[in-house]
Amino acid sequence: MVKENPPVKIPRIGQSVQGSQTGQPIMVLFDLIGRRWSMGILWNLSSQNRTFRDLQTRCGSASPTVLNTRLKELRAVGLVEKTDTGYGLTGSGRELFEVLEPLGDWAMEWAKDL
Repeated sequence: MVKENPPVKIPRIGQSVQGSQTGQPIMVLFDLIGRRWSMGILWNLSSQNRTFRDLQTRCGSASPTVLNTRLKELRAVGLVEKTDTGYGLTGSGRELFEVLEPLGDWAMEWAKDL
């Protein structure tokens, strides 16, 4: 008997997501990138494409199952793509990373006051 993988559950605009009953686009995005290892994957793919094994090493405590699930989710929403050289950010994924970089800078300053 062949065991089929269940489809990945990705948040949808207009549907209830974590933190929002209305499913506004920003909340759908926060739900998606707030999942375990999603940001780590995006960060590690921001500079170059990486193989699954390389991502697994860089996301040290992420299990292969979680890493695979996050990659499927990020691919399903068009932020990550699989290429001949591994996984990489799509144009939308790069745009998202560029938008998030200033937020990271802000967080570093904010953390100094904590």
